[in-house]
Amino acid sequence: MQITFRGAARTVTGSMHEIQTGTRRFLLDCGMYQGRRSEAAERNKHFAFPPSEVDALLLSHAHIDHSGNIPNLTSNGFHGPIFTTSATRDLCNSMLLDSAFIQEKDADFLNRRASRRRRVIEEPPSNPIEPLYTINDAKSALTQFRDVDMHARTEVLPGVFSTTHEAGHMLGSTFLEIELEGKTLLFSGDIGRKSLPIIRDPERACLADILIMESTYGDRLHQPILHAKDKLAKIINATAARGGKIIAPAFAVGRTQQIVLMIHELIKQGKINEIPVFVDSPLAVNVTEAFRAHTECYDMETNAFLDSGDDPFGFRRLRYIRDVDESKALNDLRVPCIIISASGMAEAGRVLHHLRNNVADPRNTVLITGFQAENTLGRKLLDGQKEVNIFNEPIRVRAEVFKINELSGHADQQELLAWMEPLASTVKHVFLVHGEYTQQQALALAIKDRYNLEVTIPDRGESFNL
Repeated sequence: MQITFRGAARTVTGSMHEIQTGTRRFLLDCGMYQGRRSEAAERNKHFAFPPSEVDALLLSHAHIDHSGNIPNLTSNGFHGPIFTTSATRDLCNSMLLDSAFIQEKDADFLNRRASRRRRVIEEPPSNPIEPLYTINDAKSALTQFRDVDMHARTEVLPGVFSTTHEAGHMLGSTFLEIELEGKTLLFSGDIGRKSLPIIRDPERACLADILIMESTYGDRLHQPILHAKDKLAKIINATAARGGKIIAPAFAVGRTQQIVLMIHELIKQGKINEIPVFVDSPLAVNVTEAFRAHTECYDMETNAFLDSGDDPFGFRRLRYIRDVDESKALNDLRVPCIIISASGMAEAGRVLHHLRNNVADPRNTVLITGFQAENTLGRKLLDGQKEVNIFNEPIRVRAEVFKINELSGHADQQELLAWMEPLASTVKHVFLVHGEYTQQQALALAIKDRYNLEVTIPDRGESFNL
């Protein structure tokens, strides 16, 4: 067996790992790399292997940094099955089409602006910016998805079996137990946390010989999740009191629904006033319907919410925005409100326009609710940069910027150590992925201290024969 780490190696985004067994080759995830635009475009466009030679893809969950480059893979010659849960398939049905739509629109916007500038300074025409993939590419990729039930053992290739387990990270998320060549490989995907809103808690790891584990928060501990609602209430009340807006870049899958549910609960409890709340993301609107359709993924608390007759994702002052003109009209509002919009790292989509129109106003708040990868706009705001580029224009940052760490869908260092404990006595190779290098080093030391295991932190493109 040979494992080659193609993405999310010493970085957080672009999850993709290539497994070769005999003459067969399959991938674990095929995510989109997010970061500096020129670097991201280059990494995402070009594969280090012929996609036509890949026999199957095993997808852990629907987040774009795990699934977002699938249409590019299929349009370049991959014709094999994509195995994942039905909830993940339904989410990808919305997310991949939305990703393609955003890329097409952003490319069109940048091309039109470049064309205007060339006319003004009389420059000759240049090559147009092309989207990574199109809506038709995404539609075609979705035909290759194959549903697998949670805990089902599936023969994904001759002699290669995969069993899905609840990862507790987002709706339909899994970690994968893969049997091949007489060994068991465990791929964590992204491991969640106990007591996250809506979804079930992660199951503990099973026995394995080889572990590929995420390390997003491998160097830190999270605050208790229960503190998140109180912090959210304080931010909302303080911003509303000074007449400002709250702009919340949020992942359309999972984080948006969690925030909506928490605001709903705060209103019911009388802890915040009923200011208007807008979910301005066609993707988030579609994804929320997928959440409503997959109640089998809910935890006990959310099922109890349903049993009481309440809609977890709907209340009187909440509006879901699809129409572009309605989205633009939000920038003309002069009353306190909350705008939740994708993308979660503020790298694309409608949230860029909301940030462009609001970060210069000191009455407003930018609310960061999830991990921000290096070089993303969300990370720059979180790091306190006083000026940021949005659509290649410098914008002064005067709005307050807050982060709610408690909602993280990723396990922290102690939670990861506890998750892997069942296999600590059997595992022979531990590889850390999906984390920045300093975080991985800290987690590697913690694993060695607790379990006396040697840990490898692979670089992108590095291969191991096991």
